[in-house]
Amino acid sequence: MNASAIVKFRDQVVESVSKTIVGKRDVIELVTYDLLVGGHILFEDFPGLGKTTLAKAVAKAIGCEFKRIQCTADMLPADITGTYVLDPPKGFRFLKGPVFTQILLADEINRSPPKTQSALLEAMQERQVTAENQTFPLPEPFVVFATQNPIEYEGTYPLPEAQMDRFSVRLRMGYPGHDEEVEILGLRKSPTEELKAVVRVSGPEELVALQSELESVYVDEDLKTYVVRIASKTRSIPGVEVGVSPRGSIQLFRLCRARAACLGRDYVTPDDVKALAAPALAHRLVLNTDYAMKGLRQETIVEKVLAETPVPKVSEPER
Repeated sequence: MNASAIVKFRDQVVESVSKTIVGKRDVIELVTYDLLVGGHILFEDFPGLGKTTLAKAVAKAIGCEFKRIQCTADMLPADITGTYVLDPPKGFRFLKGPVFTQILLADEINRSPPKTQSALLEAMQERQVTAENQTFPLPEPFVVFATQNPIEYEGTYPLPEAQMDRFSVRLRMGYPGHDEEVEILGLRKSPTEELKAVVRVSGPEELVALQSELESVYVDEDLKTYVVRIASKTRSIPGVEVGVSPRGSIQLFRLCRARAACLGRDYVTPDDVKALAAPALAHRLVLNTDYAMKGLRQETIVEKVLAETPVPKVSEPER
């Protein structure tokens, strides 16, 4: 494994994006792990906290093509995937939609109707779009950044479980501290300068090459069992109607490899699992009505499962 290249990638992306996204280094690092596993990210937080700016900054830092979809109630699937148009004298040709990009921002994704949301399912899972029995591959890498507001429900459509399960992680930005917000004011002198400080530090080809390097990160069999036990336990907890799927276990497994590599290790430890369990698993849980009405957070369930699951003793692999 080219550990130095992965660590350098992480450090450079975090440093570049931090020039415009102030005080959110932990969030940017999680985004970096997700980029390395080729997963999709759901940002769920209040308006005005920098979710859109973060997506733009990351795309600029890694040199990827960026497109944005502003989701609305009248949006159609073809507005995302594309459609066939008449092109005389050749006949019909497929006009590609905004999904044909490398970094796609689906802003306020829960404002689009279910039929339109489902148009993203194939793209997110298979990295392709099918129209009129023809399949069109998406560019590499392909990552969806989606945002939604957790407090405004009028005119919105809850994301179906099938779509939630396709997001690798759910992240929250959170409010900045006092000094951080003062620094933000100094950086936002005008809209045109918002991303001026962000510099390109990598490219799409480099990112795809680094993604393949993660295969050589060692994961002990006891750690694999640990991940499965955590996922399995979420399926039997009272108050949880739907627990973590095998897809969730796979995503956690991959993210742990990415975190280990970014920290300069070629092996995964239990601390990697603990650090990533909540971002990778919490959004996949469906609570029953009673628990939801009591305001119980999904992250609390994951933390409870972690506390009750025995941690394996894993030593550094022999060289």
